Amino acid sequence: MKKIVITLAFALSLMHVNAQTEKTADNYNKWSVELAGGLTKPQRPFSAGYTTETPSPWVGELGVRYMFNNKFGLKADFGYNSFTSKSNTIDFDTEYYRVDLQAVANLGRIMNFETWTNTFGLLGHAGFGYAQLRGDNIKKTDEIGNFIAGVTGQIRLSNRVALTGDFSTILNASQDHTFDGAYLANNRGFSGLMFNGTIGLNVYLGKNTKHADWTVLSENLDLAAYDNKIAALENEIKKISTKQVIVEKPITNTVVNDKDVVKEMINDKYYSVYFDFNKATPIENSTAAIDVVLTYLRKNPSASLDIIGYADQVGKSDYNERLSNLRATNVKTIFEKAGIASSRLNVVAAGADTSIQKDSEEARRLARRVTFKVK
Repeated sequence: MKKIVITLAFALSLMHVNAQTEKTADNYNKWSVELAGGLTKPQRPFSAGYTTETPSPWVGELGVRYMFNNKFGLKADFGYNSFTSKSNTIDFDTEYYRVDLQAVANLGRIMNFETWTNTFGLLGHAGFGYAQLRGDNIKKTDEIGNFIAGVTGQIRLSNRVALTGDFSTILNASQDHTFDGAYLANNRGFSGLMFNGTIGLNVYLGKNTKHADWTVLSENLDLAAYDNKIAALENEIKKISTKQVIVEKPITNTVVNDKDVVKEMINDKYYSVYFDFNKATPIENSTAAIDVVLTYLRKNPSASLDIIGYADQVGKSDYNERLSNLRATNVKTIFEKAGIASSRLNVVAAGADTSIQKDSEEARRLARRVTFKVK
């Protein structure tokens, strides 16, 4: 029986290590659709006496983005700008259409925003494209090459939608007409300049929970501690197997010390309850650990339990103290609802676990936990 328990525990440990590391795989969404609208300001070129409001309506943008990983990607986008004259100036009405292919950098992940927020993000983008300038004063469509660069702030509303605010600069090459429509002969180089400011939405597509914009990956996770635990479990299995062989021999009177193996494993933190960042509700993978400890308490009614809560090192110490206490208290509530007397359960708020490295998101996942000590 003990061998079965130990073997199951060994399997659970392997499953937990896998659960902690599988998030480094591509189990996140990579596609998104971007829709935005706002204001624009063309700077040059203009004919004398012509100008626009500062800023002036309108600009609209529609894009599709694909992320190769959680830091870099590409997007194709279409943009429309309308330029009209400022009041009390000479009238004109022109339209600007563009199609661009841009490289995208997730600056939020590159700059480790996750160490202080999971709500705000920042993207950088730059690329080249093709544009057309059309208007009442332009007899033939002006075909233009362009370079675009900008930054996009993000506020995550859910795992599927983010609110965005973007500021972009566009440089036009070979723009043969002013924005008001006058013709410019032999106008080469990046002579055109305009600015766009928009507010919009990112809609994330795919079957996974999170998009690459909000997924943190790390290749620096040190699994040495888990390797040691697994090795210890293997040794324990061998010891118990040896003891069973001795007991089964009919000619021996050897007395075997019946150690409380499950208690030792609980106290050695083989069974822990884990939490997402800044959350106090256990993740799904932690139900097996809770079941093991709950079963032990039911079978040993004289045993009491310390429930020890931890947080990672992100944030202030007093907040981490409260968060660790809340995590332990919520686990205690689970045991109470399962029929364990409150008098047998003691909450310990341990605050931030400083034994786990702070600069790795995968390592910090291991710090956000509740452990147990049977007494």
